[in-house]
Amino acid sequence: MKNTNKTVKKHLSYWVLLLTVLFSGAVNAKVNNYVGAYANVGEWTLLPSQSNYGPSFGVAGGAGFLYELQAGGTYSPTRFLFDVGVGAQGGMTSYIQSSNMTEPLPGVQTDLDGDPFTYIYEIQDRHDQYNNLAVQVPIMIGVQHRKFYMLAGVKVGANVLTRAHSTAIVNTFGRYQDPNNKLIFDDFRNMPEYQFFDGYQLKGSAKASLGMNVDLSFEIGGRLGQVYDAVGYDVPKRKIEYRLAAFVDYGLLDIHTNRDLRGIVMPEGYNVGATSPVYNTTSMIDNLQVNDIMSTQTVNADGTTQPFAKSVNSLMVGIKFTVLFQLPEPGQCVICRDAYGSSIRRRGGSRGMKYEE
Repeated sequence: MKNTNKTVKKHLSYWVLLLTVLFSGAVNAKVNNYVGAYANVGEWTLLPSQSNYGPSFGVAGGAGFLYELQAGGTYSPTRFLFDVGVGAQGGMTSYIQSSNMTEPLPGVQTDLDGDPFTYIYEIQDRHDQYNNLAVQVPIMIGVQHRKFYMLAGVKVGANVLTRAHSTAIVNTFGRYQDPNNKLIFDDFRNMPEYQFFDGYQLKGSAKASLGMNVDLSFEIGGRLGQVYDAVGYDVPKRKIEYRLAAFVDYGLLDIHTNRDLRGIVMPEGYNVGATSPVYNTTSMIDNLQVNDIMSTQTVNADGTTQPFAKSVNSLMVGIKFTVLFQLPEPGQCVICRDAYGSSIRRRGGSRGMKYEE
């Protein structure tokens, strides 16, 4: 524990020293202030860990406003950057599962002949799409050197609206087996009189939930247009900056909540008896509902269940365009300064002070 505390204190001291150097340099340097806007677009992926599912694939885009502080030497082409802003980002991403999933109806059922069997729902070609809208607050620091610039920092985000759209093909069948030695006799399929169907199209849409996120962000790119390093009254001054960059945002937090829902919401039981309406109807599939995949549990080969994933992290890679407008600098009274200087030169030895108007 002591070693851990020492390590933490050591790293904190490094960061405090770095920030002290950067901000002390910024205070003593020439400072320019900018406001602007940005827009980005890229590929958005959800990464489930320790899961039977692979990553999702999709697209996302956003826009927002920002304030930027630039500080550096008057004649230096290198500038320290500090950015803070607020924006909105929307996107969609999809999981596509090609392998089959099975969901048995709880309990052992009995058919017309009195034989026990297990009624099973088989889910194929499952497709889960998530549409999401988030609000983000980026806080970034970086450096600019001539046309090159880079930024690194965090983006604190709240996922304010998420909906899941799920589709799948459902087959139902009966699995008969010896109750003593558990040997499977056969799977009875495509028998409508027993409510065994093939190729039922299942669709569902519902509100989903993604938690707060903190993205570790890195951005690298360049300034567009002509850049002048020289200074002087006759050198063009850029009041508007245009930037184009590549960026990557990696979510540090698990944004999903493990739930133990079944893949589909099924009937409570399989009705028995020769006069039961379960036969020669479609009651076992008419009212099926599908749960989005991240809220479900998966069934292993040995019959045990586990959550969809231990954690789900977000990843976005894309391009970003930024435009910045320089704020006016505080004005200086050149006439007053010249008048004051000339007065000092003429009357430097006198006790009084004369100001020229």
